[in-house]
Amino acid sequence: MPRSKILFFITRAEMGGGQTHLVDLLRGLRASADVEVATSETGYLTEAATDLGVPWHIIPSMVQPIEPLKDARALAQCVALLRRVRPNLVHAHTSKAGFLARTAARLVGIPCVFTAHTWCFAEGTSKLWKIVGTPAERLAAHWCDRIINVSNANRALALQHKVGDADQHVTVHNGIPDVPQRALHFPVNVPRIVMVARFAPQKAQDLLVEALQEIDLPYELTFVGDGPTRTSVEQQVKNAGLSHKVKFAGLRMDIPELLASSDIFALFTHWEGFPISILESLRAGLPLVVSDVGGNREAVDPSCGCVVAPGDVTGFRDALRLLLANQALRSSMGRAARQRYVNHFTLDAMIRQTTAVYRSAMGSELEYPESGLPSTDRVVDSTTVLS
Repeated sequence: MPRSKILFFITRAEMGGGQTHLVDLLRGLRASADVEVATSETGYLTEAATDLGVPWHIIPSMVQPIEPLKDARALAQCVALLRRVRPNLVHAHTSKAGFLARTAARLVGIPCVFTAHTWCFAEGTSKLWKIVGTPAERLAAHWCDRIINVSNANRALALQHKVGDADQHVTVHNGIPDVPQRALHFPVNVPRIVMVARFAPQKAQDLLVEALQEIDLPYELTFVGDGPTRTSVEQQVKNAGLSHKVKFAGLRMDIPELLASSDIFALFTHWEGFPISILESLRAGLPLVVSDVGGNREAVDPSCGCVVAPGDVTGFRDALRLLLANQALRSSMGRAARQRYVNHFTLDAMIRQTTAVYRSAMGSELEYPESGLPSTDRVVDSTTVLS
């Protein structure tokens, strides 16, 4: 049977949740299908694609801001690429590439799947983007066969805003590859809390500091990440006299090692989709304290952590105090967290479910690699830049 060809579209190539997710899809699917990528720029994604031996294409006009002339040019470039590559399926990610790729696929007559990592009408998006993006999403939903939501919360939000039909939508939770690093759950004198997130108003690192201010138990907090609010949080920590307890690690690439050397994961945020950092913490075997936003409750159940109302500093403080004071509870929740990852959020599980969505959209028997995910990488020089 000939291998199916899948062409992925995503707006940016920078390192981010959507791009990391797409790299995992490429890694998991390339044994069973011919996969290629289209994006607007070179960067993390194109470098990872090259390492995986996946051809990539640049559509320079596919920029994030709404620019009618560039958007029309980008649509023409998308159509030309589809006619040249002739994929059996288009899988689009992110809003701008999602709209353009779905439109182009409709014009060319190719089945299309769209993954909504978050919606333009979700909490935290601008009023202008909600006004412009919502009707665009309703229109583009008519031009794709299936819509993948990364959480049930995302799916419910789409249906609430009348985007697509209920039978178009399916939930496929994110999955991530396993790694050998594990939290050890040894008794420690000073438990270590870690938060991995960009410093931005959404992530509310300031509220986590506020929650910790009145905890008189031993702890050490490490913030991993960078961003525009870091300076103000550093000043807050200094003013609170917590500089000896709170560390700022900056951007790091050794996240599995950092998590494995910690005792508690915290994510006190105002809104989310379905954070990869939570899955990474489950994988490491860490107990979690997270805000009840987006799909967080779908990832963290009572066996492995505490889910607290967003903005509830007292509730977050109480949950942290409980875990800091009880090493046995940290250990039991950590073991449950690891098992929850194994049962629900592996890369293998995500690839199986995504492949089922592809088969449904294509009406064909796209095979899943029963031998497991490939581990040998190859490098190719197969790139195009459209003009």
